[in-house]
Amino acid sequence: MNLKNIKRVAFIDEVHPFLKKQLGKKGVVCDDLTQADSATIFDKISKYDGIVIRSRFPVNKALIDKAVRLKFIARSGAGMENIDVDYAKEKNVELFNSPEGNRTAVAEHAIGMLLSLFNQLKIADNEVRKGIWQREKNRGLELEGKTVAIIGYGNMGSAFAQRLQCFGVKILAYDKFKKDYGTAVVTETNWEQIYREADVLSLHVPLTDETRYFIDSERINQFKKPIYLINTARGKNVRIKDLMQAIDAGKVLGACLDVLEYEGTSFEIIENQSPEFVSLINSDKVLLSPHVAGWTRESYFKLSSFLFQKIENCFFYE
Repeated sequence: MNLKNIKRVAFIDEVHPFLKKQLGKKGVVCDDLTQADSATIFDKISKYDGIVIRSRFPVNKALIDKAVRLKFIARSGAGMENIDVDYAKEKNVELFNSPEGNRTAVAEHAIGMLLSLFNQLKIADNEVRKGIWQREKNRGLELEGKTVAIIGYGNMGSAFAQRLQCFGVKILAYDKFKKDYGTAVVTETNWEQIYREADVLSLHVPLTDETRYFIDSERINQFKKPIYLINTARGKNVRIKDLMQAIDAGKVLGACLDVLEYEGTSFEIIENQSPEFVSLINSDKVLLSPHVAGWTRESYFKLSSFLFQKIENCFFYE
């Protein structure tokens, strides 16, 4: 038993060892290139039938052309923006990602950030540690009765909606590419209703030309009420300069940001001293985390597990 025509796979990024172990059981040679630079990988890529990657560098047309044996690219994660998807498909390369693996982690992280922001836990914790005991100043806000709008209703958006249901909120969902996904507790809707009713806006969209700086001053100003913003998707979905201006103007009451537009291609933070960045990191109305919404001990395993299932289903035969 073997994986049809899959003899050698390059692991360009570190992933849970489950994937390498399972491929090895099928007789596949798995090479660790996680410490190799891009020039070395480019030089060696022609001998591989598969690539396993996260976000260390782009899988572009030049790399795909050099990978003459390439049959699949497996990305441990959800987004595929670092891969030339159209060209890979043109070359009949199978593409796998694993949003099922970290959807629970992302949904729980978004809930945690929102509850922390509403209850001012970051501020209160910092004050108590300094001997400051301010009860009235740290009076919280309840989720119950609020309207939460979810943009993008795939794995992440639907998982977030599922976990919101026990909080007594009204859930609105918009997805440009899906229809008939509404339920008794999730209202499939349009931007007009979202602009009119939303108290909280949560982003669960990939980074594309259309969603780059998706949230800017023009869109924020269309909301009838001041909103709270959650972004656990991609940093460049939100223009930080416009967000901070909206916070100063009272159009945005607070933000939960796991991602920032200042991230590089492999999600490392790029040093930035712009006025809006300084304002962001000093704001008590913003809760930040370092692109870890999808990073839990459980998701680390599940990302590799789902990838293996997809590779096996596509190529495995007796």
